[in-house]
Amino acid sequence: MFYLSDAELDRLLLDDIAYGDLTTRALGIGQQDGQMSFYRRQAGRVSGVSIAMKLLQKLALKVVAHVRDGEDVAAGTVLLTAIGHVENLHQGWKVVQNVLEWCGGVAQYMAQMVAIAQAINPQIQIACTRKCIPGTKSLAIAAVVDGGGILHRAGTAESLLLFANHRHFCAEPDNWVAMVARLRQAAPEKKVIVEANNVEEALAALKAQADIVQLDKFTPGEFAWVLAQRQMAEPKSLLSATGGITLLNVADYTRAGAELLVTSAPYYAPPTDIKVWLEPI
Repeated sequence: MFYLSDAELDRLLLDDIAYGDLTTRALGIGQQDGQMSFYRRQAGRVSGVSIAMKLLQKLALKVVAHVRDGEDVAAGTVLLTAIGHVENLHQGWKVVQNVLEWCGGVAQYMAQMVAIAQAINPQIQIACTRKCIPGTKSLAIAAVVDGGGILHRAGTAESLLLFANHRHFCAEPDNWVAMVARLRQAAPEKKVIVEANNVEEALAALKAQADIVQLDKFTPGEFAWVLAQRQMAEPKSLLSATGGITLLNVADYTRAGAELLVTSAPYYAPPTDIKVWLEPI
């Protein structure tokens, strides 16, 4: 379970309920007791339940989770229920529904990508980039992991990743050996990852013996060709594929020999359809 601060939880709630629920207040039903249940309409991977519980608990509701994040459930499964005053139930309703739907969509897409790729190569890993929708990072990271993926790079301080936009400012922007050596010396506990934008750059990065050479927007055929060059030279570098990898082509890159795929596609997946039912008790 990933930790969300009170400030993050409050931000999610205040975005919708800063001034209460006018309809509930106008009807005069806020102090009645009720129960709210969240159902998943389609079968698939669950995510966002632990975050949803924290949101509802902040509204003084008694909450029971019926499933765990990362589980695959059948259509119609009740994810969680909450009991308390009607005004509090209505304040938590849409915020929690949005979290469950968006996180569930990301996790489902990620799970489908992993299933397709690992059916071809059980050892392959699929990582998601930090290029998530602004304001959703904490939710996105949790959903990716719930979907069976890993994190490519949560932030710039986490790992070394040499881009062309870094090399432009170096004294010798084409001296891959020198740049890789400098990075390795400056941060000896980190793997050195470099991005190549064409075949020539990929071969230069392999010659420099970067720990990981990230092939950006290479076709599966181009990826397979570079992989063959690596195997002939027997360097230790791992090749990863990134740029435009989705459910439609994940199998192609896996068959091309990729052991690590890097994608942002799950962040833009269709949300899961969550039904919410409120009733008096």
